[in-house]
Amino acid sequence: MPDDIRSGQRLSGDCANCFGLCCVALPFTASADFAVSKRAGQPCTNLQSDFRCGIHTRLRDQGFQGCTVYDCFGAGQQVSQVTFGGRDWRQAPETAERMFATFPVVRQLHELLWYLTEALALAPAAPVHPGLRDLLEATEALTLLGPDELAALDVGAHRQQVNELLLRTSELVRATADQAQKEEFRKNEARKGQARKGQARKNHRGADLMGARLRGADLRGATLRGAYLIAADLTGADLRLADFIGADLRDADLTGADLTGCFFLTQPQLNAAKGDATTRLPPSLVRPGHWGA
Repeated sequence: MPDDIRSGQRLSGDCANCFGLCCVALPFTASADFAVSKRAGQPCTNLQSDFRCGIHTRLRDQGFQGCTVYDCFGAGQQVSQVTFGGRDWRQAPETAERMFATFPVVRQLHELLWYLTEALALAPAAPVHPGLRDLLEATEALTLLGPDELAALDVGAHRQQVNELLLRTSELVRATADQAQKEEFRKNEARKGQARKGQARKNHRGADLMGARLRGADLRGATLRGAYLIAADLTGADLRLADFIGADLRDADLTGADLTGCFFLTQPQLNAAKGDATTRLPPSLVRPGHWGA
């Protein structure tokens, strides 16, 4: 078993070391995202004997778009290879119920690990790095608990602790965008000989921006935490140093948008959006294959 799986450091799905848990443990309903419905604990009809998806390369064509925008953040291989020691639910059916119940819990913990790791890579957040490291270690320790301990875990309480520091991280990082904008504005106004007018802080936390026309919008340093940006037009928008944690980007148009330096944006969020070769991305993210050229 690879060391990175044993240590819990792999924070993206590794299907080769997972027992198809997202294809079994999770329920889904027939919709625009899924061609059929299935209940939790019921294997997807596309799951093969080797725990691979039989239509992986054709998921969108076959009506399973929802699968293409999901990532377990490495929880699948953690539960399969660490929590249950490599015993799969087919060979050891007595483990199935506990395994399927454990998977969503570990998935939440691994998502927190991803955010904490991201936060520690943000230089402006240096004042809170010690606290972030402590929470990273504590969260890693939780992922190593046994199935019964994980089932009894109050993930919500732990998430609240993490969220407090992530909020502070966001404030520190976005403040650098504010400073850069003020300096840019000062230089522009000095050239124009005009007085500086106050600018409202770009706070769109939890905002309903579904279908919003934000083409070319200046959203540098904006907080978009939990914002509903479904089908929003963000063509050419400036999203540098914006906080995307929990933002719903399904079918949002990011064509030509600048996401340089944005943070807490996950690959699943990006996969749910639209874009093309002119969309500028952070180096840690991969341009989705279904985007236009």
